[in-house]
Amino acid sequence: MNVRSKIVSAAFALLVAVNFVFAGPVELDVKNFGAVGDGKTSDTTAIQNAIDACSKQGGGVVEFPAGQFVSGTILLKDNVTILLDTNTTLLGSLNITDYQNIDSFKSGNGAGFGFCFIGAVDAKNVGIEGAGTIDGRGKELLAARPKGNSARPFLIRFVRCDGVTVKDSNLKSPAAWTMHFFQSRNVNAERVKIVSLGLGNNDGMDIDSCENVKISDCDIDSGDDAICLKTTSTNVCRDILVSNCKLKSHWAAIKFGTESAGNFENVTVTNCQIRDTQGGGIKLCSVDGANVNNIFISDLTMDNVTLPIFIRLGARLKTFREGEPKQPVGTIQNVVIQNVRATATWPIGIFLSGIPNHPIENVTLSNIEIHLPGGGAGEDAAIKLEEKESAYPEISMFGKKFPAYGLFARHVSGLKMDNVKMELAAADLRPAIQCEDATDLEFANWSFSENVGVNLPVRFDSVHKAEFSGFGKLSPQIGGQGNSEITVGRQ
Repeated sequence: MNVRSKIVSAAFALLVAVNFVFAGPVELDVKNFGAVGDGKTSDTTAIQNAIDACSKQGGGVVEFPAGQFVSGTILLKDNVTILLDTNTTLLGSLNITDYQNIDSFKSGNGAGFGFCFIGAVDAKNVGIEGAGTIDGRGKELLAARPKGNSARPFLIRFVRCDGVTVKDSNLKSPAAWTMHFFQSRNVNAERVKIVSLGLGNNDGMDIDSCENVKISDCDIDSGDDAICLKTTSTNVCRDILVSNCKLKSHWAAIKFGTESAGNFENVTVTNCQIRDTQGGGIKLCSVDGANVNNIFISDLTMDNVTLPIFIRLGARLKTFREGEPKQPVGTIQNVVIQNVRATATWPIGIFLSGIPNHPIENVTLSNIEIHLPGGGAGEDAAIKLEEKESAYPEISMFGKKFPAYGLFARHVSGLKMDNVKMELAAADLRPAIQCEDATDLEFANWSFSENVGVNLPVRFDSVHKAEFSGFGKLSPQIGGQGNSEITVGRQ
């Protein structure tokens, strides 16, 4: 090629580049690719063709006009956002063979997962927007599934993606989890409404081994965990912000784990409303080797929840993906929970338990108000809870009766609790506080219902260094054995 030809070629390439820059993102209508939107015809191929064409042209928006579009698995590609009109419903196919397994793994209870309705793998700058509805039709799908087929598609999965946006969307009725982010970065989910009920494992949002994630202003009603941070790989889950969300769940509102092979670091949960939730309001679990560090949770209200705060360090030590090594027992440390008001239905307010030689460390709880049913019997104070080091971590594994009504803390170090209020609907004859195998405890400025009596019953077993202050007219009456350096300061 001579010099003149090279110059012409370079100029042409520059012209193409400039035109591309100024052309802006493309906008493609799925109907122009053959989608019907009649609620019956399978539009999978047409939708995927529109997505592929949009990405090949540099990216933009694939629009779904009003209608009901039936589809199997569709995969987002680089720089593509799908936009659903207000009167649009994207319906999951009822033919299980229309779904793809885009990334296989096993959940904490051993179930095999990987299929999805809408997905993206190794993609950049992808999104789902618009006030339309994505309906997985999970119950109908599983009812139509042939015997021997165990596939349960998630509604949405983003696998190893960078730059994900989901906003102003309505998501409902998956066959399993609703929205799963795995090993993804720079994720933003805002103003998403989820209704995920009626089937097992109907989680709301699962943030799995991800970094730089923001979840805000979402409304979630789920059959299983509403917002769940987990690590099914050894990759860290780090720099997560959850704020201004309304949560309702049949089994946990805000949860870390149970899958916990990788670490959890720098997580903030703030200004959320939790209501009508079983299983627990806040559940922080490391049972598969995760190091949980630098967690900040604040400004939560909980109405009609079983157990407001549950923190568990265990040694189940499962793996969830082929080739992943087992991890040693992890840690939970540097956790702050403050400004929480809760109404509980179970007979205990706060439960913390590490395992022998592996304490939960440096947890601070402040400005906590919990309303409890009371009614505990005096003989319940003698209950000895099993360790259950390798069990699936749920409060129910310890039974339905507990030796204290306010706080049970075992295998902990550096626990600080300030400005705590426990209100009882009925008298309770158990201790307000029970601690076992604990060091460096500080309890300050607690208040209780008048039916507690003159003295505050506290039971310590094998506690070294504990200080009480600011309990007003109540005088902590400490029972138990094997304790040292217990100080009751000015009240």
